[in-house]
Amino acid sequence: MELQTKRLKIIPCTNETLSSISASEEYQVGSHITMYLEALKEDASLLGWGVWFVIDKDNDTVIGDIGFKGKPDSENTIEVGYGIVPSLQGKGCATEAVKEIILWAFTSNSVKRITAECENNNVASIRVLEKLGFNRLDSEKNMLKWLLER
Repeated sequence: MELQTKRLKIIPCTNETLSSISASEEYQVGSHITMYLEALKEDASLLGWGVWFVIDKDNDTVIGDIGFKGKPDSENTIEVGYGIVPSLQGKGCATEAVKEIILWAFTSNSVKRITAECENNNVASIRVLEKLGFNRLDSEKNMLKWLLER
C-alpha cells in the first residue's frame, strides 16, 4: 500500500518500513510510532489506520509522518494528525500529504467524518486544515477542534 502525490510518497508504518526508510536529519521517530507498532502486532487490521511516513520523492527521505488515531469509531469518525520537519514547514507538504490520506480514508465506506485538533496559536496547522475544507468546531483550553465531512 502506497499513496503518491507530485512530490511525496506516503507509506504505512510497519516494522519493515521503519527498518528500511532513510530519515532526514531533522526527523525523529516518536513514541507514537512505537505505540502504534505494538498495537499493530496485536491487531493487523489497524494497518492504514495509524501512522504513515511522508517521504520526499526527490531524496527518498522521511520528512514527517501523518495518520489516524485508530480505526473508524461507531459514528464512522476518525481523527487525523500530522507533522512535517521544520525546514519543510510552510512549503505545502503537510497540506499535500493530509489531502492524500483523507482521500484514501474517504474511499472506505466506514469513514464519514474526519476530525483534527491543533493548538490555537498554530497558524500553519490552522492554514492546512482550512485549505483542506475542515470546519472549526470549538476551542477547548488552548486546542481548536476541527471537522471534515464526506
